[in-house]
Amino acid sequence: MGLRAAVAGASGYAGGELLRLLTDHPQIEVATVTAGTSAGDRVGDHHPNLGPLRDRVLQPTRPEVLAGHDVVFLALPHGHSARLVEALDDEVVVVDCGADFRLSDAQAWSRYYDGPHAGSWPYGLPELPGARDRLRGARRIAVPGCYPTAVLLAIAPALTAGLVVPDVVAVAASGTSGAGRTPSPRLLATEVIGSMSAYGVGGTHRHTAEMVAELTRVAGQPVRVSFTPTLAPMTRGILATVVAAVRPGVDDDRVREVYRQASQPEPFVHLLAPGRWPTTAATAGSNTAHLQVTVDRDAGTLVAVAAIDNLTKGTAGAAIQCANLALGFPETLGLPVTGVAP
Repeated sequence: MGLRAAVAGASGYAGGELLRLLTDHPQIEVATVTAGTSAGDRVGDHHPNLGPLRDRVLQPTRPEVLAGHDVVFLALPHGHSARLVEALDDEVVVVDCGADFRLSDAQAWSRYYDGPHAGSWPYGLPELPGARDRLRGARRIAVPGCYPTAVLLAIAPALTAGLVVPDVVAVAASGTSGAGRTPSPRLLATEVIGSMSAYGVGGTHRHTAEMVAELTRVAGQPVRVSFTPTLAPMTRGILATVVAAVRPGVDDDRVREVYRQASQPEPFVHLLAPGRWPTTAATAGSNTAHLQVTVDRDAGTLVAVAAIDNLTKGTAGAAIQCANLALGFPETLGLPVTGVAP
């Protein structure tokens, strides 16, 4: 029998993706599923695709329900995790898919979120320099936002190697599942199909603070980020295009070598062959990120493009990847590296 896991917020998209992936995990079994207003429903009422778990009843999301597990995954709205974890044993591995513990800067938290700053936990993107060492054996982990995952994977190697100036412009398109399952007029099919729209423009999107903090960390100097998210007429996926001015003497060969060295040891990051560009369809359902990079010689810029599945590598897959590291399992255990096509 494997380790016992609880998934809080199991009726939502991120919670459902956690359940899908954990169903195939050889060392972690889903022991408890919880929800808020959906407590009392069955998993199949919200995720009919999850056959083995369809008859599980969603329990209320309370500390006493989450207690007694080896690992607890929190897929809750922002602001809810901090109140719960205070009641959980320090030895329980808690992996938070929300924003409550992502930011170490209390001022940045207050700018983008309501409520008091709860502190920060190790940032759950193993591919960043030094991150794995902080995640191995950790009892508390903050999973990155889906947009930061794509943007950081795209541009962090260039900043770490000093290829570009620390002034980044990122534009990313996301599928509608990134907004969660709460009904919203802007997510209606009639509003989304056949249309793209920008939102959170001008530095107002909450994930900007994560990008600034983590890119500043890897660059070793302050990094400015201009981030524009867009909503695309698709269910899953993020395609992020990140641009920064290259330093003198940096050419395509140098850039490609840096990205090759950065991605080669990573089990979930794939640098595509020259001339091939990432697509969200190729990463759907997998825990992989596809990257491509080039130098725009006329503009003097590096252009990096990343594609991920926002629910897998962008959320639930990342959570399990981090839990594997924390629990001493192989990092890739139970995680798909092949996508679903067409």
